[in-house]
Amino acid sequence: MTSLTLFTPAGVVQKAAPLRRAVKRLQGLGFDVRVDEGALARHERFGGTDDDRLAALHRVADARPSVALATRGGYGLTRLLDRLDWAKLVKSVEHGTRWVGYSDMTALQLGLLAHGKAPSWAGPMACGDFGGDELDEVTPDCFVEAMTGALEAVGFRTEAGFDGVDVTGTLWGGNLCVLMSLLGTPHWPKVKGGILFLEDVNEHPYRIERNLLQLHQAGVLDKQKAIVLGAFTEFRKSPLDRGYSLKRMVEHLRSVIRTPILTGLPFGHVPTKVSLPVGVKATLAVQGRDAFLGWAAPHDHDHDHGDAAHDHGDHGDHDHHDHGPVDAGHDHDDAATHDHAPKRGRKPR
Repeated sequence: MTSLTLFTPAGVVQKAAPLRRAVKRLQGLGFDVRVDEGALARHERFGGTDDDRLAALHRVADARPSVALATRGGYGLTRLLDRLDWAKLVKSVEHGTRWVGYSDMTALQLGLLAHGKAPSWAGPMACGDFGGDELDEVTPDCFVEAMTGALEAVGFRTEAGFDGVDVTGTLWGGNLCVLMSLLGTPHWPKVKGGILFLEDVNEHPYRIERNLLQLHQAGVLDKQKAIVLGAFTEFRKSPLDRGYSLKRMVEHLRSVIRTPILTGLPFGHVPTKVSLPVGVKATLAVQGRDAFLGWAAPHDHDHDHGDAAHDHGDHGDHDHHDHGPVDAGHDHDDAATHDHAPKRGRKPR
């Protein structure tokens, strides 16, 4: 069985029931689940003191499970970045540990990329996903395939106008606000020629625009080959908007940023989310409105941050899978919700 450890790196786990439910579901999916001793620790709004959570991260890295899955996000990893033993964490990745999560976990994932070019996985978390009252079909299926090395691509429906886009580069990104907090720090990965994916929650479109314009003005976005937007949800509209929306925000960004900006990635603070390898070479290809992200196996990767060709050849005898396009429904302003069941498909060859 694949070993999986649940740990709390940031916000407090408020109730034990979702964690117990997550353990049961993950066991049902075939994982040998262990809960870290500090997973239910509490200190103010955090899952334990900074020392507690730092020790938990180092403890998991020393144990080197196949999967290190965060219980939840919230806030707290930024406090630990300057104190983490990055060599220890990178070593765990070299020995096969897949660090998984999203939201606040973006800080850890981009830190791994910055300090050791080590890959990780942007994906679901224990309490909010596997511990929820309901669990959709896509999220666990994609997660299991990713953690067992079977997932080689995901597909989604994007807006018209990007047919023929075909780019290769380092796949990186995560939560926009957390990513922005790393800019100018030693924990910022200097990726050129990459494919940047982004999501966020509780942020009005003007705040999203401001962050993306800062990235643009800092010279980050023009150095990427593509920007892929996931879910931007749970914000409150304002009477001052007067027609300003996510859709209008994206249109404005496209007028000032030369890098292609695609929407529709099923990832973020939404029930249906794919799992994505952070820090590996990937190819984004679009046919019509069908977009596909494909990659090599992260633990077999050279982690090169530069430009290089992507091999679209066969994968030998390995049983790899692609999750076909998810229609994200871009005919409305909130062009980041994902209600539609995915179809199986093949990525372009």
